[in-house]
Amino acid sequence: MTTTTASPATRRHTVVDSPYGPLTLVATDGVLSALYMDGHRHRPPEETFGVPDPSPFDETIRQLEGYFAGELTAFDLPLRLEGTPFQRSVWAELLEIPYGETRSYGELAARLGRPGASRAVGLANGRNPVSIIVPCHRVIGASGGLTGYGGGLERKQRLLAFENGTQESVPALF
Repeated sequence: MTTTTASPATRRHTVVDSPYGPLTLVATDGVLSALYMDGHRHRPPEETFGVPDPSPFDETIRQLEGYFAGELTAFDLPLRLEGTPFQRSVWAELLEIPYGETRSYGELAARLGRPGASRAVGLANGRNPVSIIVPCHRVIGASGGLTGYGGGLERKQRLLAFENGTQESVPALF
């Protein structure tokens, strides 16, 4: 009898500068699987990011530069999002929120067919591993106020102001 085991995933990471501070990009088997900011609430230990290697991130960096220059409003990148089925469904809904717009946790819950699950949507939103690209910053409270953000409320406010055009384009620092 022969048994095979799946080989462990290969992880690589790099850190790039941005107008919102350093961003840690992580790829799993060559596909973007995380984007963390300094002080990110659910940032895993760095030893889980794999070896430093910028090679899997050329297109991600190019698109981030376009976004921060105000030239790109939607990312087109393959993503490897690891989470529960419910978390992945929430993250898929985040990708549907247009640039410069916001949705409430309750609206997302309703779109998922679970109108009473706004709290669960908030928890899944907070576990989004690919901030900015999967735009969890576009989710607000039912009253329209800013609520938690893994990268901090100040960054969330700045990202929303940037997308709404109330803040000038910020120069990319890559």
